[in-house]
Formats: sequence, structure tokens, C-alpha cells
Amino acid sequence: MAKKWTAEEVLDMARLFQPACVLAAAADLDVFSPLHKKPMTAQALASELGADLRATTILFDALVAMEFLTKQGNDYSVPEDVAKLLTEKSANSVLPMVRHLANCLRRWAALADVTQTGKPAERTPSTRGQAADQADFIGAMHNFSGPIAVEVVDKLQPLQFNHLLDIGGASGTWTIAFLSAVPKAKATLFDLPPVILMAEKRIAEAGLSDRVSLVPGDFYADNLPVGADLAWLGAICHQNSREQNRALFTKIHKALNDDGVVVIRDVVMDPSHTSPKGGALFAVNMLVNTQEGSTYTFDEYSHDLSESGFGQVKLVHQDEFMNSLIRAVKVQK
Repeated sequence: MAKKWTAEEVLDMARLFQPACVLAAAADLDVFSPLHKKPMTAQALASELGADLRATTILFDALVAMEFLTKQGNDYSVPEDVAKLLTEKSANSVLPMVRHLANCLRRWAALADVTQTGKPAERTPSTRGQAADQADFIGAMHNFSGPIAVEVVDKLQPLQFNHLLDIGGASGTWTIAFLSAVPKAKATLFDLPPVILMAEKRIAEAGLSDRVSLVPGDFYADNLPVGADLAWLGAICHQNSREQNRALFTKIHKALNDDGVVVIRDVVMDPSHTSPKGGALFAVNMLVNTQEGSTYTFDEYSHDLSESGFGQVKLVHQDEFMNSLIRAVKVQK
């Protein structure tokens, strides 16, 4: 039965940007880290941040109202549960993801213009700068993938491979999960040069430097490293058009050993492209953020993999959002 909307529900939804913008600003300015060290007045932190006092006070009072900060007299502080999630050095911090979503929020605000022009929103750096935004994006991918990587890889059991090629492998979250599942295997992580530096640190912290080769490159422009029998394409396809995906699948086919396997992790839509809801909204995220990205159905993936030289295409796991898994085997063209 179709939902019957009320005026109040429509307006409540239209106002949802307000708390999101308050949290986004606080994350971009990193107000939680210094406030966790010691309570501070708005004037003291505004001076430290180089910010306007009136604006800082209004922002902080809104954060108190939202229960992200507490206030005693003129002093603001951060509750411990918030500090664990939103301070720079916390092991459980989701600050990179919040900052990445803040960047997305600025582009989503241009959705009407994007719909008219068909071109993504202008990509302007946050107050923290372009390099910090890239680092936050990579950190956000780890925030999202880290807690579920082992569970998702387990969906592929029985899992057997000698050499993994992790394409667009970011800071190594999935490489680590695969090598933990198959202790005798090795891996090659392929990503852009600045990202490789981030991966080097995380791979070393995991004690896997001797099992992982880190190769810088751009999968749009460069050939992929050869010699793997398993290629992992995790949350990459949605940023591409189907034509771009076919070109990438062809590169993977060329790089894989005979009878090698590719596994795609991504949103898989129903034939109408309207379900799951998260996938339909993520297609909008690709609309405002990329030139040609979207979300795709299993039949679309199957067709494009087959056109690129793969067979035995199978939907191994269906997920409500990003963790659906498609497996295909390299066949000779």
C-alpha cells in the first residue's frame, strides 16, 4: 500500500538537513578533540580555531541541544560516548566518515542543478583542504568496511586463492580480511599513489608487509598488475558507467591467471532500480559526485561481465546496501 504523506511529515523530512549541517560543521572544525582534553568556553575555542565568537556560540549551543556537547555555566565539554566516536585519536572514531558525508552534503544541496544539467556538483574542498578530504574519504571507507569485512569475506567460503589483486584497495581493509581468511596467500593492492602511502601504514600495522605488494596506479589509465587468481573489486563499480565497468572488467580479465575469479562487492538493484531504497539513494549520491556513476542490477552486471570474457556469473550474496557479492570466472575469449 502506498504511503499517505501528511504536511507535517513532509516538512519534518525537509528540515533533516539542519542537524546534519550542525554535526558536519563541528566535524570539519574538529571541535570535539580539544573540548575532550578540557572544558572550554566558546570564546577560548573560537580563538583557538580562528573562528567568530557569535557563530561559535550558536554552533555550540545547538550541539548541546543535540546532546553532542554538555554545558555548565559558560564551559562546554564532550561526553565520553561522543568522544569515542568523534575525536581524532580515538580507536573507534567515525570522524572521517562524518567529514566525508559533510562533503557529500554540500554536493547534494546542488541536486536540482545537477538534475537539470546532468553534470556532477562542483567539487570544492572543505575548510580542511583537498588533501585532508581525500584522507577522510579513505578513512571513511575503513569506518564503513572495517567492522564488517571479515563477515563479508566469510560469505565467499569455501575460499581458495594464492594471490589476491585488490583493485582500488584504499588503505588495505579488505586485503587484510582476505589474507586473514587464507593465511598462506599473498596480495597486491593497487590504488592511486597518495592512497598507497596510507595503505602502507595500515598493512604494516597488521603485520602483513611481507605478504602484500603495494602498486601505485590508476585503473582508468593503467594496466592492472598480473599474476593473481582472485580479483576483488570492492565498492568501485558504482562510480562508473556500464561502459567504464566493461573496460575495467576487460582489464581484470587480462590481468588474471587462467580460470581466475573476480568478485564484485557493491549495491545490486532490483530490475526496477527502485529497491533497495539505500541503493536508489546511493545512485543519487553518484549523480551528484561522479560524471557517470550509478547503481546496477544483477542482469546488468552479468551482461557486462559476459561481454568482458567472464562466465559462471553468480550472485553469491544479496545485501540491502553495499555488500552484495557477485562472482565470475575468467574464460578464454
